[in-house]
Amino acid sequence: MIKVEGLTKRYARHVAVKNISFEVGKGEIVGFLGKNGAGKTTTMRVLTCFLPPTAGKATVAGFDVLEQPHDVKKNIGYLPETPPVYPEMGISEYLTFVAKLKGIPNGEIAKRVDEVCERTAIGDVKNKIIGKLSKGYRQRVGIAQAIIHNPPVLILDEPTSGLDPEQQLHVRELIASLSGDHTIILSTHILSEVEQSCSNVIIINNGEIVAVDSVAALHKRGRSTESVGVEVAGALAADVRQCLEQVPGVARVVSRDAREGAVGFEIEGLEHAFIRPELARAIVNAGWNLTELKPLGESLEEIFLDLTRSEKKDTEAVKEGAPVTQ
Repeated sequence: MIKVEGLTKRYARHVAVKNISFEVGKGEIVGFLGKNGAGKTTTMRVLTCFLPPTAGKATVAGFDVLEQPHDVKKNIGYLPETPPVYPEMGISEYLTFVAKLKGIPNGEIAKRVDEVCERTAIGDVKNKIIGKLSKGYRQRVGIAQAIIHNPPVLILDEPTSGLDPEQQLHVRELIASLSGDHTIILSTHILSEVEQSCSNVIIINNGEIVAVDSVAALHKRGRSTESVGVEVAGALAADVRQCLEQVPGVARVVSRDAREGAVGFEIEGLEHAFIRPELARAIVNAGWNLTELKPLGESLEEIFLDLTRSEKKDTEAVKEGAPVTQ
């Protein structure tokens, strides 16, 4: 649904996006990550036809952003970081106005407004003035305006920014409910949000793509061996450790925190050894209760920081008199 090839955006001497390429398939929710000034918002503005690219090509739903911007806009819903709402208008009034702008036939507008209000859970406040809503509800109104014409592609820039934990949860659940029907690019600084909402991740740093992968694959970066966390109830720690150390393919067993009444261990396997089935079998055969068994890897936060460390690059740029990404 989205294809970017060699995309570059330059402002005078500053290059905000440098020859990036990626694809997003139909129905996917993709997390778009990067530090402030990394090029996320610039890329999204090119995809939504707010900015023309300096070089390269981008297509959305098969339409070129430079040659067919009107068709691109018909096929996308865009929620910028600050929702484009009019605080003096009522919700229904505002959504009716947006529906007319987006070309929905007059006879279908009322029905469509009711549908998006129900889908975004704002039906109970749809007659209220937008300026009197909480920020969480204003974000929902922003999402409602983005989906009112039922576009195949949604581009959401920091949709949970500034929300409290409960509001963040509600917006994440809403975004998850939109997957399948819509292809979604989600820009965010909240890494737990990516883990909970997204199947794939694009990480950009200093205007360049540094990773495009699934969330699961990113967690395995930097590990040549399998690492597994287990939690066992109804046994002594020493007995469990001895049992796990005897499982074929196990290289190391280390204690870790566990819930009350259980013991926990991190088990590292030998290279190329797949140890999870054997670990489960050994624990069950010993007559203990296996309460948790999960693969371990680097946290997404660790991976993100490792991929976006740019102190050296920034220092070299300053020495050479080159512009530094802000």
